[in-house]
Amino acid sequence: MSEFAGAVRAECLSPMRAAWREGVRRRAQDRTRAALHHGSCPETAAHAAGTSALLPMITLGVPGSPTAAVLLGGLLIWGLQPGPLLFVEKPEFVWGLIASMYLGNIVGLIVVLTCVPLLAAILRIPFSIIAPVIIVICAIGAFTVHNSMFDVYLMVVFGVIGYAFKKLRYPLAPLVLALVLGDRAEENFRNAIKGSQGDLLVFFSNPLVGSLTGLALVLLFWPVISAGLRAVRNR
Repeated sequence: MSEFAGAVRAECLSPMRAAWREGVRRRAQDRTRAALHHGSCPETAAHAAGTSALLPMITLGVPGSPTAAVLLGGLLIWGLQPGPLLFVEKPEFVWGLIASMYLGNIVGLIVVLTCVPLLAAILRIPFSIIAPVIIVICAIGAFTVHNSMFDVYLMVVFGVIGYAFKKLRYPLAPLVLALVLGDRAEENFRNAIKGSQGDLLVFFSNPLVGSLTGLALVLLFWPVISAGLRAVRNR
């Protein structure tokens, strides 16, 4: 569940499951232990979701989260095609990535245990001070890629667009997935149209393909469908 739902949903659902288990097992006999149990569940679920999101990305080429989609784009840039053949063609990369996950968890534990006071102190700094520092660091990083101010202007433009999307509550995951998988979807769509000589019924040529196409169409028009259903219910 977590690899497709994301860390936020995993954090929200894990305390519910923990509360159900604790209620069935002990009810309210040990409140201290229950509180620790409920506090550790969201963090464990968040870390598990972040790692498990890489599984469909490596094995199937389908990212399980926005972060995995960004990693997928990076792999494609470097000429690596995620999927089952990646284990055969680039085994050293796959097993190196798996080893890095184990090492990353160990290093992360050490860093968190040693830097908690520092991180807590950073949180006390007002955002009006942190924000300019973040903007300057991002501008330096954008400029040093090609030593061009055009990249900095692009950073500012997309920063404004991202701020507008956040204010409008536009979800980030579909946008990232579209940027990473959009060209591959268009290429495969063109290949299918060429192979069928322009016949769109090729997407309904058998029950499996027709089911997937129908499901994709339902998901595409689901906001309109859900709005229509709400309008009918409110009458």
